[in-house]
Amino acid sequence: MRILGIETSCDDTGVAVYDTELGLLGHRLYSQSGLHADYGGVVPELASRDHIRKVLPLTREVLAASAVQPQDLQGIAYTAGPGLAGALLVGAAIGRSLAWAWQIPAVGVHHMEGHLLAPLLEPDPPSFPFLALLVSGGHTLIADIQAHGRYRVLGESVDDAVGEAFDKTAKLLGLGYPGGPAIARAATGGSPERFRFPRPMTDRPGLDFSFSGLKTAAALAAKDRVLDPQTIADIACAFQEAAIDTLVIKCERAVTATGHRRLIVAGGVGANRLLRERLADLAASLRIRVYFPRPEFCTDNGAMIALAGSMRLTAGSCDEPAFGVRPRWPVADLSPPG
Repeated sequence: MRILGIETSCDDTGVAVYDTELGLLGHRLYSQSGLHADYGGVVPELASRDHIRKVLPLTREVLAASAVQPQDLQGIAYTAGPGLAGALLVGAAIGRSLAWAWQIPAVGVHHMEGHLLAPLLEPDPPSFPFLALLVSGGHTLIADIQAHGRYRVLGESVDDAVGEAFDKTAKLLGLGYPGGPAIARAATGGSPERFRFPRPMTDRPGLDFSFSGLKTAAALAAKDRVLDPQTIADIACAFQEAAIDTLVIKCERAVTATGHRRLIVAGGVGANRLLRERLADLAASLRIRVYFPRPEFCTDNGAMIALAGSMRLTAGSCDEPAFGVRPRWPVADLSPPG
């Protein structure tokens, strides 16, 4: 089965073609980061308008690069939520329209399910069950993944997602958008000794997260100081160390509590080099395996949506012609396909 995947949940336009036997045939991604940089974050209306301009050209490009004609496709998958309502509607409307025109089935995919399954795109994918850490601009959670569609959230952020905290701290320091890569670059020249930020909610039991206090700690460190390049680097270093330590501590707790021997990491913050290094060290000490998607599949992309959609379509799921989107959609509400 060959599936066209369309991702438009936020500020990245992703399109891909996935074959259930041959794997990923092609993918294209257009990032709107330059469009939103002047605002320090995503402007929903601008995001929606840009998706309208990009989805069909990217679709034509991917089909040509994959040597696939519309008649070669057996289904279309699009992100139905969660995300920005207007942006989701662009992908849903175009996906459903193409499916109607080409007379093939379509399915709306949960954005976070796409992230959780992204490591399955790699040559050595994990098998179910496994533990998952999802870290992005909109979500931070640890989930027990028993099987496809059987997800139990063990802990999540009670306020800011970790990626959102990176973005806000980068804006505070004048480092630009998106904040994750900007903080990581600045931190390379920083001293971890100058500032010591809290590791939120690690002094109590449980697997929930909180990053608003960490963001406040960075703001207090910057207050009444001249933000010269070294001070910016030192604050960025302290922030990144605290955020990554918090994630690793919670992962260790989750592994110990569940007994899982496989841990997957997904979402945009999963591309962070320090997080990958610390989790690799943790995996070695606990004698478990950790799986990462390649960095290009950590951020929002069409490949993960095409893969997730192919798994649901092959299991018998198919949406009715009428469609809608769900800007708020807890991953725990998902059920097995079929």
